[in-house]
This record gives sequence, structure tokens and C-alpha cells, in this order.
Amino acid sequence: MLINFTKMHGLGNDFMVVDNLAGDITFNAKKIANLANRHLGIGFDQLLVVETSNIRGVDFRYVIYNSNGSEVEQCGNGARCFTRFVNDKNLTHSNPITVKTSSNIISLYLNDDNTVCVDMGKPSFNPVDIPLLVPQQSEHYQIEGFDLGAISIGNPHCVMLVKDVNNIDINTIALKIQQSKLLPNQANIGFMQILNTHEINLRVYERGSEETLACGSGACAAVAYGVEQGLLKENVVVHLSGGNALIEYTQGGHIFLSGPAQFVFEGQIEI
Repeated sequence: MLINFTKMHGLGNDFMVVDNLAGDITFNAKKIANLANRHLGIGFDQLLVVETSNIRGVDFRYVIYNSNGSEVEQCGNGARCFTRFVNDKNLTHSNPITVKTSSNIISLYLNDDNTVCVDMGKPSFNPVDIPLLVPQQSEHYQIEGFDLGAISIGNPHCVMLVKDVNNIDINTIALKIQQSKLLPNQANIGFMQILNTHEINLRVYERGSEETLACGSGACAAVAYGVEQGLLKENVVVHLSGGNALIEYTQGGHIFLSGPAQFVFEGQIEI
């Protein structure tokens, strides 16, 4: 079957985006992994699929697959690209638009300069929501010998404070944490260096995709954790390898992610 696709990125976190409103395209893990291969396929961190919603008041279903073919609950950078895609393809004229992920419903706002603000909803620190197999909620946890914060942004995250994000073996550490029995669904592992109360450096090792140039939900998780700990203020610029994202969060409220979404190229491919 020959399908149309669009290649996009948000701060270097790159995506293959497909319109499946007709519901005639079927993906499986093997197909996705082949498409994600950067030498033999298109190459991407995540596959984003636009599907119809059966929920009143919700514009689309937003389906996300990692490069290894596993479906995931949330992707903030992808949400921004999703917004520009459905707008530029004239699939909707609504602004904001509302989409259903596998974990929650989020609102997406397209700004006049083509940046996008995503209302990611309320972060949860409840271990049951992450999930994290511990007897009670705490400000931080010892997981595989590392001191971590844990949070759900619709998908699971752990956050580690470090002195210098460029002087740490994140692959080794993240893999060790992800394999912990305390994290039955694993987690995205964020390494946060606080520069001041309004600015951080961040690297994120994602489930099923390894380290990416940017992780929007990871940026939200890091800032929410920092705000709750009294280490950060309500507006924070997050410096990621692929560029900067703006996160806005007030304790107990919704968390907002703002940043660019870029088109790269379009094509057709046999699946």
C-alpha cells in the first residue's frame, strides 16, 4: 500500500505524520521500526497518526508510536507538529483544537507566528498515575541508587538534578533506571541542570527512542518538578539540544508548552 506522509520536527525531535482519517492505513511494530530506520527508511523519533475521534467536542484522535513501534501516551513536541499539520492540510479550521491521546484530552493553540502552545493538562505526582510501585507519594525516590523525582504528564517521567548535563553518561544511567522493577511501564528519564529560577538545561532519554534532541513532555515534567520543589518560578525557558521551549506552570494548575513546529519534506512510501 502506498501512503502519503509528511516529515516534521519540533526542536529537532522529528516525526513522520500521516493522515489516517479514512481509517484505511494499518501499522504494526515491524512496519514502524522499518520506517523509522534512518538508513533504510524515512527516519524519525516518533510516528504521529491523525485519526477520527468518536468523542463529542474532540476534533481528532492523536496516536503516537515510538521508533521501535511501541505506542505511547503523550508527545508534546509531536502535539505542536500535529497542530500545524491539521491546520496546513485544511483538516480543521478550529483554533484551539482538541485531541484525544491514549491517556488524556489536550488543547492545542496555533499562534500567529506559527508557533504552538499546548495545554498539557495537570501533571500528576501520584505514584499510581505514573505508574511507580512505591507504598506512598514522596517528593523524590531512590530508584536503582539514584535520587529522582517522578511525575506523569500523561506519560511517565523521572527527573534527576545534575550539575552539568554535558558531563554525565545519560545512556548508561537512564537504561539502568528504566529497567527498575519500580517502573513497570518504564519512564522517560530527564537530566536537569538548573541555571537560574527561570532557565534550565535538559537532556531526555526517551522510552523506545533513546536520547532525542528535544522532548516536550520531558521539559514539562522537569519544570513541574522544579516548581513543586521551590527550585523554579512559573515561567521557565528550557534549553534542549535542538533548541528552546517555554514552559508555564503554577502549582496545582495546568502546564503549558510553547515552541516551534517545522515542516521538512513530504513524500509517498510503500508499507
